[in-house]
Amino acid sequence: MATHDGTKILAGKIALVTGAGRGLGRAFAEKLAALGADVAIHGMRENGPAEYGEGTTLTAVAAEIGKEFGVRSQRVLGDLTKGEDIARVIAETERALGPIDILVHNAGGDIAAAGGKPDPNDAVHIKEADVRAVLERNLLSTILTCQAVAKGMMERRAGRIVTLGSVAAFKGRTQGSIYAVSKAGVTHYTRCLADQLRPYDIAVNCIAPGDTRTGRFLGTRAVDPGRMVETGTLDRIATVDEVARVVEFFAGPMGAFVSGQVLRVDGGGQCWPG
Repeated sequence: MATHDGTKILAGKIALVTGAGRGLGRAFAEKLAALGADVAIHGMRENGPAEYGEGTTLTAVAAEIGKEFGVRSQRVLGDLTKGEDIARVIAETERALGPIDILVHNAGGDIAAAGGKPDPNDAVHIKEADVRAVLERNLLSTILTCQAVAKGMMERRAGRIVTLGSVAAFKGRTQGSIYAVSKAGVTHYTRCLADQLRPYDIAVNCIAPGDTRTGRFLGTRAVDPGRMVETGTLDRIATVDEVARVVEFFAGPMGAFVSGQVLRVDGGGQCWPG
């Protein structure tokens, strides 16, 4: 959960956080709200927060964040693989809160066509429907959502865009190959978009987490209890707040001249150039 530090460096800013009903998305929204930003809380399903025991409804999450941090909040529903839904999400956000200054595109994950994780989930046997679902919910949704939000930012010649990658994009893995491919695409798209938006004073960066103790992560796999410590070693599973702190850097004043970067947040689980 985000902490109250009393520093409202984002007061007056409007943020849209996608996939914000639970897990990292909620942590990102809470971090921005704690810093004073008004936030639109996007989700694909109204009851999504309850799926892994991290809340009840998207409406309730938006209300809780607004009340806890004393900011305006708005719940927005939509399938971000569809252009018409993206346009509606943006319109509802801007109607309720104002033009979007910060986009954190967190929607996605290693999610099968029927929900849950693709099974089997390897390079040879993954089903076509699951391939399409993973690529669409990660790479396609990133491209379409960033395109749509960037147009308004370009008109105002200001903005911050943060995408969500993964360390899987760098190391690859047999189990989760299509997810790794989709996140590699997000990484490269982020860099290309950053280059295109430089003249408009819009910074575009990517956060690439490793294993993080979200409800979904803990609920879908066996976890080594020894990696659940929070101090004393970097060989552990990150807390959501450790990842969310990076949003403060990318969205805040310190990130004003930082763009086109992919920051891996995994305690140095992989250390190589690139």
